[in-house]
Amino acid sequence: MSVAARALSVTLGRMPPATPPPQPDETARVTAFWRDLELPGLVDVHTHFMPERMLAKVWAYFDAVGPLVGRRWPIRYRADEEERLRRLRGFGVRAFTSMVYPHKPGMAEGLNDWAAGFAERTPDCLRTATFFPEPGAASYVAAAIESGTRVFKAHVQVGEYEPGDPLLTPVWAALEDAGVPVVMHCGSGPVPGKHTGPEPVGRVLASYPRLRMIVAHMGLPEYDDFLDLAERYPGVHLDTTMAFTDFSEQQAPFPPSSHPRLAALGAGSCSGPTTRTSRIPTCTSWSRWPGSTSATTGCAPSATTTRSGCSG
Repeated sequence: MSVAARALSVTLGRMPPATPPPQPDETARVTAFWRDLELPGLVDVHTHFMPERMLAKVWAYFDAVGPLVGRRWPIRYRADEEERLRRLRGFGVRAFTSMVYPHKPGMAEGLNDWAAGFAERTPDCLRTATFFPEPGAASYVAAAIESGTRVFKAHVQVGEYEPGDPLLTPVWAALEDAGVPVVMHCGSGPVPGKHTGPEPVGRVLASYPRLRMIVAHMGLPEYDDFLDLAERYPGVHLDTTMAFTDFSEQQAPFPPSSHPRLAALGAGSCSGPTTRTSRIPTCTSWSRWPGSTSATTGCAPSATTTRSGCSG
């Protein structure tokens, strides 16, 4: 059984579902951030809503400190779907995604159906889809684009697949032609995978240079390598989910020498606090954004671009 298969076979109850209490001023701090920037709100490009059974297994996996996590990683916003939506909207998030991803063949099309239904009953959710290297991928990705999907999710670490797999050739071509972005977990954090890192995805971009790709978690820990790709390809953006938090800085600190490069990219960076499991307080990293002086000025490029560009 693969690591990814073991990840989703973990049963509930191995550890208690304790949730750290939210900071009482958290919502006020988030809304003050975007209001001080004179924004109408935020768009979160990296949020995870998924079928309840799948979500329960993901939570259990993090509780159990599974091998793809590597360390204790508590769930902060452990609540039912309606409560998580309420909290997200309370932060002033006007649109968001429902990042779903398969860990084996035969899952993606069903997840796409679920995500389409979720978007229909949740008008502020951008219609999201996913894929896996399998014979039907070209067909169901084309159908998803045709039906109005705004963003795709790919997870190389969990899926354990080569981004350049020939079965994905028509998928990358379709996404490039349609201009629909894909949020891709391709960095080697928190634990490296067989196909993670900048080289595999770099080969894809060399073949599809107009591809709109949002690198999840800024590609940690290979920050500089993914900055290289963002500087080389205009359609590559960096998603700041988990970046500059205590959790990430302890394990894979962002190099201070690269702050000027990141600040120069500016509008190519996208925000997203990962509200699937929301393991880190939403406003934790803003004051650490390069060049910032406070939590209300630290993420201006990120918030603006996510609203106007990266979400599709």
